[in-house]
Amino acid sequence: MYRIFSDGGSRGNPGPAAYAIVVTENGKTIYEHSEFLGIQTNNYAEYRGLIAGLSKAVELGAQEAEFIMDSQLVIRQMRGEYKVRSENVKDLHEDAKALASMIPKVTFTNVRRSEQLIPRADALLNMELDRHA
Repeated sequence: MYRIFSDGGSRGNPGPAAYAIVVTENGKTIYEHSEFLGIQTNNYAEYRGLIAGLSKAVELGAQEAEFIMDSQLVIRQMRGEYKVRSENVKDLHEDAKALASMIPKVTFTNVRRSEQLIPRADALLNMELDRHA
């Protein structure tokens, strides 16, 4: 089973933005990636991180994957509990749903930033933003 930790953020909203993902398989980190997104909103960055994680899981042929994020909004939107109202992220949400449908068993888990089991995604995100400051 894969567990994918993703984080996205912006310094200002909108502001300089980035995302980071950490992919684990059976508790071992197998992939890390971060990317600067230019000037974007926080929610845009969160969705781009989720999409990067979903894309990697599909690339790996994941049959089961858990996506762990500290964005309650994105997680609840992916679960269908909240509607997507922002025009800025509607297309991203649709892309994420399409990718998630390619994984037979997929779950979305929300955690507080302080509770993340692997805070590495947050650290990678901040390193990426610092490189572009």
